[in-house]
Amino acid sequence: PPWLASSQGRGIWHDGAMALSQKLLSQDEVVVRHMHTHIKTLLPAIIVESILVIAAAVGSFYVPENARYWALATIWIAVLLLSIPLILVPWIKWITTTYTVTTKRVITRTGIIKRTDIQIERDFDDRIFGCGTLALQTSADDPLLLRDVPKVETVQVEISNLLFHDIQGAIDADPTS
Repeated sequence: PPWLASSQGRGIWHDGAMALSQKLLSQDEVVVRHMHTHIKTLLPAIIVESILVIAAAVGSFYVPENARYWALATIWIAVLLLSIPLILVPWIKWITTTYTVTTKRVITRTGIIKRTDIQIERDFDDRIFGCGTLALQTSADDPLLLRDVPKVETVQVEISNLLFHDIQGAIDADPTS
């Protein structure tokens, strides 16, 4: 069930798993809502999986007695192997897709290996080395991409603070510099 947490004295909404890290927020930025896509996105996978299990159960009932030993194992191993792409893959996509609304922006995050949000993109190796690609929206149609930016989350917070005229917040975003 959804639950309410407190951040800087204000209530924020999120659904528990995969909450946004505080280090990704600027000094006066507050999470208003953190959520996954609606569970209905899994409905087609659930329907297909249900049909597969029902078909396997009916098939198991009608297996001839002399073929039960190998046929039942074959049917249910096939169901298990088909279930991985049918149910597990859509569920992983659903659980790793989040939308976060803050007082300054909307952040969309998807994926496990390649983590992307509106302004930051981090591949698996980027996450290991603590860097990433920062996409800056300009007046041009295509965003300006800064690739392999060290401490990309901190740089994004610094830029966000500067855009909202919070000079001290931009300076304080990285205490090591």
